[in-house]
Amino acid sequence: MPRVTIQMFYEKIGAERAVIKKKAADIHAQMSLLEKARLLTGNWDLFRFIWLSYVKKLGSIYNARPIPTFGCKRLGVPGIGFSDGPRGVTMGFASCFPVSIARGASFDRNLEREVGDVIGREVRAFKGGNFFAGICINLLRHPAWGRAQETYGEDPYHVGEFGLALTESVQSHNVMGCVKHYAMNNIENSRYRVNVHADERTLHEVYLPHFKKCVVKGGAASLMGAYNLFEGEHICESRKLLTEIAREKWGFEGFHISDFFFGIRDPAKALNAGMDVEMPAPIHYDRNIVAMVERGDIDLAVVDSSVRRVLETTLAFTDNPDQEIYNEKLVSCTRHTALTRKVAEESMALIKNEGDVLPLEKSVKRLLLVGDFARSSNLGDHGSSSIRPRYTVSPMRGLRDYLGDSVELIHCSDSELEKARALASEVDAVLIFAGCNASDEGEFLVPDEAADYSLLTRIYKNAGHHVKAWIAGKLLRFGQHNMVASDEEGKGVGGDRIKLGVRDSQARMIKAIGRINPNTVVNLIAGSMIMTAEWDEQVPAILYNWYAGMEGGNALARILFGEVNPSGKLPFSTPYRESDLPVFSNTENEFRYDYYHGYTLLDKNNIKPMYPFGHGLSYTTFIQSNHTAALMEDRIRVSVDVTNTGHRDGKEVVQVYVGFPGSAVERPRKLLKGFEKVSISAGEKESVTLDVMFEELQYYCCDSGEFVFEPLHYEVYVGNSADNNTLVLLNRIDEP
Repeated sequence: MPRVTIQMFYEKIGAERAVIKKKAADIHAQMSLLEKARLLTGNWDLFRFIWLSYVKKLGSIYNARPIPTFGCKRLGVPGIGFSDGPRGVTMGFASCFPVSIARGASFDRNLEREVGDVIGREVRAFKGGNFFAGICINLLRHPAWGRAQETYGEDPYHVGEFGLALTESVQSHNVMGCVKHYAMNNIENSRYRVNVHADERTLHEVYLPHFKKCVVKGGAASLMGAYNLFEGEHICESRKLLTEIAREKWGFEGFHISDFFFGIRDPAKALNAGMDVEMPAPIHYDRNIVAMVERGDIDLAVVDSSVRRVLETTLAFTDNPDQEIYNEKLVSCTRHTALTRKVAEESMALIKNEGDVLPLEKSVKRLLLVGDFARSSNLGDHGSSSIRPRYTVSPMRGLRDYLGDSVELIHCSDSELEKARALASEVDAVLIFAGCNASDEGEFLVPDEAADYSLLTRIYKNAGHHVKAWIAGKLLRFGQHNMVASDEEGKGVGGDRIKLGVRDSQARMIKAIGRINPNTVVNLIAGSMIMTAEWDEQVPAILYNWYAGMEGGNALARILFGEVNPSGKLPFSTPYRESDLPVFSNTENEFRYDYYHGYTLLDKNNIKPMYPFGHGLSYTTFIQSNHTAALMEDRIRVSVDVTNTGHRDGKEVVQVYVGFPGSAVERPRKLLKGFEKVSISAGEKESVTLDVMFEELQYYCCDSGEFVFEPLHYEVYVGNSADNNTLVLLNRIDEP
């Protein structure tokens, strides 16, 4: 694949390279050493955050307004106005979308571009907002990972396509897109200390291609370095990852930023490795850079290189003409909130529907809703991705608004088993809500016994007296208590999941009442794969709701009663046994990532999944026919006819997988290399064309350090999931 050039980077955002380069050079020439150091430093008002969050008890509002860097006010250089994500803009009362794993289940790139448009607008609507750090594309290696909800799924191609769509659409609003967490960040609880190992092919073919796509094709403005170590070095201090791979191999022209507080440990090493900006506050950089240069600990040229990268990238976006006017009226406006509902509807995945339980008849008079989650607005993690929307719609509220007072809604909590058992046979349908919330999975914000207290000490040294008092209290508390996630259900502090199934109380409820009423549906609310083997046979229907965003309850009602035909597909594989998954540990200091995971591991071990990657049902039926493949100059063009043979309009996802028989190296049995979502009216037929680019078929050659394309007789499979029993193998690839 050719390297991206700086010209391509500026063309991507519509800026004039020569003009921006000259302006940046002129500003750079006038900057003092301290101004250069401050340009590379976050300037977060920690006192305001602590005061509002802890003293005023207003909850988690760490990103209530853009988190700034110093910039250079004297010379008219704006700082970075940082906003987090990825459910939307974590500022004010922004629009809250379903989590990324749900949006990945939509298998709709164009829909993700619409999400990015809303996010870009809402970032710009806040004064100073110009940077979005919510393009989260760490791979779902194992469903126990606490932040699985923040990525799109288990497949690198699928994740990369969604990351690319979000990057390009956000940046179209002159918002710098930050892709994170670069890289190998796939374990949560031990993220500050775990040293990850992987061979070169695993690194480049499995864990980096989606980052590369966002850089090379998306022109991403920034990469955020992860907390963990890779091959003995902290990512934010890894020259191999920051410079040799991102800059020299991929041609990355933007700037690197550190993850907050604990990303950088050695400032000289970080700067020499290519880490440009320390976030979110002065700890290692700022005046320390001046001192290091003056002592000769770091060359001024290294600092100047970082300064030029930050200047050129920031100016390219801030000097680029806007295509529309941005103001606070855009935040959570009707147009944006309507899209949050549409995304939820497109994402929900129906994975089981025995006897066509769904859609429910609108003539129902009594509905039993079982589970604590039926009445809660469960948006997902309460960490850095948390959003405070103007309103949220719980499942119960959505059903009440949709059905009106003519339908009786009865609720039982998780613990009211006998009451639920008695009512289940008396109602028209039973809706069970089970899964997870922020106490079960999410960002792990509580240090464990291996926390590096010296980092808190450094923050303390550079803080004002109010912050000093707060940190001193935290240090004392950490010293007295080893705070780890609780194994009591619903009482945890997020982080990696302890259980891969539903809570025990929920499983007991499902097994007790699941077959009493033939119209019973289990609604799974979660941000990752839920093991269903324990109770799957006890229920006729299962629907993934996900953490469905602010309009989730309204979307669910429309799905359950057939106003919307479900079209979501699982962005991960669901095995029968946990032993079919790769090894996972969040307690070890050393951990190795293998080449295989997800459906590639199941294929390697000849294990049939319970529900395959890409699986999802509809209220109608589709047949694929007339499959063809033609060899073009730089791609394989696959065509297929898809016919809606049912009586409802619906959407199907055509999926193309490629096998590599006769390869010079060991490769997976098949890999996803194309997908397209298509809307088809009842009884109609649509022709779908997908291109599999040759560059997507390459493998990484460890000897040359480059990707290699093999002239093989590639096997092309077409279907609607990764199920080997239903995929159609095309017999030949014709010349065009």
